[in-house]
Amino acid sequence: MKKHIIDLRITFADRLHPRYVLIKGTPADGSRLPEMLPGQFAQLKVEGSPETYLRRPISIHDVTSDTVTSTNKGEEVSFLIALAGKGTRQLATLKVGDTLNCIIPLGRGFSMPTTDAPRILLCGGGVGIAPLLLMGRRMKEAGFEPTFLLGGRSAGDILRLSEYEALGKVYVTTEDGSMGEQGFVTQHSLWDNAAFDRIAVCGPMPMMKAVARLAKEKAIDCEVSLENLMACGIGACLCCVEDTKEKGHVCVCKEGPVFNINELKWQI
Repeated sequence: MKKHIIDLRITFADRLHPRYVLIKGTPADGSRLPEMLPGQFAQLKVEGSPETYLRRPISIHDVTSDTVTSTNKGEEVSFLIALAGKGTRQLATLKVGDTLNCIIPLGRGFSMPTTDAPRILLCGGGVGIAPLLLMGRRMKEAGFEPTFLLGGRSAGDILRLSEYEALGKVYVTTEDGSMGEQGFVTQHSLWDNAAFDRIAVCGPMPMMKAVARLAKEKAIDCEVSLENLMACGIGACLCCVEDTKEKGHVCVCKEGPVFNINELKWQI
């Protein structure tokens, strides 16, 4: 899929939580957004911070056409950003009207459901829930009903819940029991009667490996979105390599970030 370097005009910026910010943008020149697939990501340029000269890889959270303006067709791309370091904290200072340069879309996304395998569980933890919103939207647009299983430390980490609920069934776990069932996503009672053809997972590595083990036990196909450290986003710097069974070491930014667990040399 063709990559584009575009300037986005920020149309929305809000701190949803002390650790998370939601940013939306539309092409500054009034053009159409390029095609984007659920699970792909963008490399966002960090302006005004000499210490953070590398772009930051951020999952594509959503793509909507809710806002119609005189300069474009109302298409917005959203990024749900966890504030993890200087780069993401600088991105959190963006305001409505600012310009954000990005390379988009990058990487390989999730497999869409088919009539032979229509039931997909979208499972996310923490900021890993971000790419699942666009996945759920695309599933619904294609006539499939998404089911979400979202996990967090507490209720405050379950962000934009109403947006997920508007697309499909939503189940929640929190470690402190402040929302949904207490525990981890792998401990939710949903698994007692799980009947899914595939699971799409994004979140912390221990969580993804735990879900992958459960998927193997239940003979459910499973895809995971890896969050290896990335610098270039195009497979040149080799800092995000992951060991696979057939291809050896591959760049997650180019060959992934989404992989079927059967491709990986995980000890599941």
